[in-house]
Amino acid sequence: MSNSTVKKVALAYSGGLDTSVILQWLRETYGCEIVTFTADIGQGEEVEPARAKAQAMGIKEIYIDDLTEEFVRDFVFPMFRANTIYEGEYLLGTSIARPLIAKRLIEIVNATGCDAICHGATGKGNDQVRFELGAYALKPDIKVIAPWREWDLTSRDTLMAYAETHGIPIEMKRGKASPYSMDANLLHISYEGGILEDPWAEPEEDMWRWSVSPEAAPDQPIYVELAFERGDIVGINGVRLTPATVLERLNKLGGANGIGRLDIVENRYVGMKSRGCYETPGGTIMLKAHRAIESLTLDREVAHLKDELMPRYASLIYNGYWWSPERILLQEMIDGSQTHVNGEVRLKLYKGNVSVVGRKSVHNSLFDTNIATFEDDKGAYNQKDAEGFIKLNALRMRIAASRGARFA
Repeated sequence: MSNSTVKKVALAYSGGLDTSVILQWLRETYGCEIVTFTADIGQGEEVEPARAKAQAMGIKEIYIDDLTEEFVRDFVFPMFRANTIYEGEYLLGTSIARPLIAKRLIEIVNATGCDAICHGATGKGNDQVRFELGAYALKPDIKVIAPWREWDLTSRDTLMAYAETHGIPIEMKRGKASPYSMDANLLHISYEGGILEDPWAEPEEDMWRWSVSPEAAPDQPIYVELAFERGDIVGINGVRLTPATVLERLNKLGGANGIGRLDIVENRYVGMKSRGCYETPGGTIMLKAHRAIESLTLDREVAHLKDELMPRYASLIYNGYWWSPERILLQEMIDGSQTHVNGEVRLKLYKGNVSVVGRKSVHNSLFDTNIATFEDDKGAYNQKDAEGFIKLNALRMRIAASRGARFA
């Protein structure tokens, strides 16, 4: 029985089992016209076959977009200017891709006259929140269809049975199927499910796709020099590169040296804990390098304020509030802090580790050798000034102690 309130839907479509079933289910349930959208955000798989699959299912309006440069330039880089990590470890690879997909879906809605969007995120995860918060922020009156919250297809077996019943062509990959639920883009690849649902179980070595194990990494370190302008990496080893190319090359360098593996239990926004494994080789290098160049070029209190605000900023991204006014306000402050974050950082990559071995900024360094030296500073710093500084800062504690207060 069709739902006549929806005439045309923009579907986030991968061409896989879930979204192929969703496409047919939309026709049956809503009797609507469907536009498909497939995003290339550097996931490492061909997206063009999705066009043939959509055409085979009778779709006339098909969007397949290469968004890799926009993804890194307008989403990944701004996030890394804040040194963003969630719960002390997670580099937010999945989270930061969702606002871009939501943005493009709404652009397609506006271009094609759709009155709804549809996504394949489940009702137990974070992505449903991220997609829908983004969509509502950009188009308040948009209708959102989330099949996993409506239908009675609750497992892969029921999806396969539905596909067979309706003659939906599903390409079966040859070889051993991965037991994990995976999501990839140019920033990371994630793994959930399978044995990972036991937090005590160690991931199998053959699970990892992007990196060698630290034990198997080369026995000789690799050195790399990164050039920064206004907080963004603009070149590697003296060669100027686009944002997406920067991240692609750092992924290869990091992966080859066993860098960027992560195994965590995180707190989902919907209330449950989830165990996931991630590979973020390029992002791990970027974070280390960015903090190094900031250590040279940022004022102390500005740097400390950024660190205080970062967990809040990270939660906004993780929970789906990229398009919120508070995230935008924070971003303006963060970007303003990056005006003088220019220079170069030299890193050593070795068996899973990223070490900073050099940093310089010709015009913006706040490091003054004449003051910081342990040798003769020739009067650049009067060490006697420290006595009054210390006594003033100790004043409140001295007063309390004189009144008999004890703090230990």
